[in-house]
Amino acid sequence: MNASDLRIVFAGTPEFAAAHLQALLDSGLTIAAVYTQPDRPAGRGQKLAMSAVKQRALEYGLPILQPTTLRDPDAQKQLAELKPDLLVVVAYGLILPQAVLDIPRLGCINSHASLLPRWRGAAPIQRAIEAGDGESGVTVMRMEAGLDTGPMLLKMATPLTGDETGGTLHDRLARIGSEAVVTSIRAIAADDLPGEVQDDSLATYAHKLDKREARIDWNRPAAELDCMIRAFNPWPVAHARWQGQPLKILAAQVEAGGGPSGQILDCARSGLLVACGSDALRVTRLQLPGGKPLAFADLYNARRDQFAPGQLLENGQ
Repeated sequence: MNASDLRIVFAGTPEFAAAHLQALLDSGLTIAAVYTQPDRPAGRGQKLAMSAVKQRALEYGLPILQPTTLRDPDAQKQLAELKPDLLVVVAYGLILPQAVLDIPRLGCINSHASLLPRWRGAAPIQRAIEAGDGESGVTVMRMEAGLDTGPMLLKMATPLTGDETGGTLHDRLARIGSEAVVTSIRAIAADDLPGEVQDDSLATYAHKLDKREARIDWNRPAAELDCMIRAFNPWPVAHARWQGQPLKILAAQVEAGGGPSGQILDCARSGLLVACGSDALRVTRLQLPGGKPLAFADLYNARRDQFAPGQLLENGQ
């Protein structure tokens, strides 16, 4: 059977998923319908906003369904009436009960942004960076009732070089995952993609991001803080305290240096050197209270006296 003959239903919500949907469309695959989460209030005005996947689906005139749950029998009946051959799920955000997993003729597959079984769960991209992993990637798996526990169909890896942020790795894995899903669908159509059972003993859990985690503790080693800062950029953004106010830190690099934790050791156009529990961090990009993100070089002339060596940056609160 040709992949273009499959009736595919796609389920996803954020931009990561929208990139996958675009790849399926560009590959000439037949999308019978798109599922995405209901519109949510967003921004300061709390106006209803549609998901990135819904926006993409509207551009192509695809049928869109937005149930609040898939546990409802009527929602399950609606999916069954679509007669899908395959359900492709990418960062959908709703639990798929077994009754839903059983509907598509060829089952359900998911694109997950980690090299399973490492980093099952909600925030695999950020947790890989935070932990200092040497590689990341995408796993396409068959879905089952457990959380990211299904048989692995295809894994595509990418090295982590130590300069990735949560944002840049997100974009890279969106491209890799899109390619992996299209490849997997073609192999499934040809009945040529056996699954590999995951080794549960190697599993780690990537719990959801929390703003409280982004508070910098200068007593930690500089290498750990560097990973944290990169992982939490662009959200929730690592932060310390400066003159009693939040100071967001967006980029830094590890350098040799010592002193009381949080003490400014050097203030130069190249960045602000701050002592950590071991070594030091050269802060190169930050955001002052009420300001916009800036390279420290852009602040140096006007603010260098306020960041004079010997001053302390406090831990985040």
